[in-house]
Amino acid sequence: MSHISAQEAEEGVGTDLPDHRPRKSVRRQMLEEFWFYFSENKGAVLGLVVFVLIVLTAFAAPLIAPHSPTLTNSQAQLVPPVWQAGGSWDYLLGTDAIGRDMLSRLLFGAQYSLFIGVVVVVVAVTVGIAVGLIAGYFGGWLDTVIMRVMDVILAFPSLLLALVLVAVLGPGLTNAMIAIALVLQPHFVRLTRASVMAEKRREYVTAAKVVGASPFRLMVVTILPNCLGPLIVQATLSFSNAILDAAALGFLGMGAQPPTPEWGTMLAEAREFILRAWWVVTFPGLAILVTVLAINLVGDGLRDALDPKMKRS
Repeated sequence: MSHISAQEAEEGVGTDLPDHRPRKSVRRQMLEEFWFYFSENKGAVLGLVVFVLIVLTAFAAPLIAPHSPTLTNSQAQLVPPVWQAGGSWDYLLGTDAIGRDMLSRLLFGAQYSLFIGVVVVVVAVTVGIAVGLIAGYFGGWLDTVIMRVMDVILAFPSLLLALVLVAVLGPGLTNAMIAIALVLQPHFVRLTRASVMAEKRREYVTAAKVVGASPFRLMVVTILPNCLGPLIVQATLSFSNAILDAAALGFLGMGAQPPTPEWGTMLAEAREFILRAWWVVTFPGLAILVTVLAINLVGDGLRDALDPKMKRS
């Protein structure tokens, strides 16, 4: 009968692998298997390529943007894109109502959108996992109270609840990110709780308890690593939801405030010119569409690669 060390018990690692097989090769095999299933989804690969390009463009915005995103030019108001009659090579994608370069604002807007997505997901994941671990591991009345609170939050439409929270906290980008994170974190609580309740009854958790692991170590070191698959997929989808919600709040005047070049704010400022200057609405809208679509495609590929039930033979 094989024996399981304390570290193996806490990590949920069995002894079915040969003793001479190095851990590094196992991890490499897991990465290769992950990439195999991920790359089978051509849409996911395309989404990953597009998303990487968006990230690189956002980081390079200060270097490649032809103008400052807040620089106005009263002599170049509502200049059309360069390929349309009346366009100028100085403003490749045209200008807005006060003469700001659309291309520069789109490039810097990518920075804001990605920053919003990262901050919101980090906060939502951190809070959601912590609360979900406590609810799933300890159960009882604590679990009941936590889940009823989550049910109340989920009962409201996410954008409506975010609007209420921003109205209480005050308009602004920071408050908008806090509100969106609070709205999204119940999804992580429910996923974490369900995974923990399924994992805590397994033999490797019992073995870790026998060797004296503390509840905190059991939750964080032993159980949590085996619950990360669905959480990673949910984090990817929440990233796109955060960008959409932030754009919606900016469009309603409750998110980023002018002259911040955030895509939702750009749409809000362009509403009255939609019939006169199609480009001031079209380009920010396309930027949101392409970014969210790329992230969702990546999330679909992650689901295929991380969920054994979705893996194709």
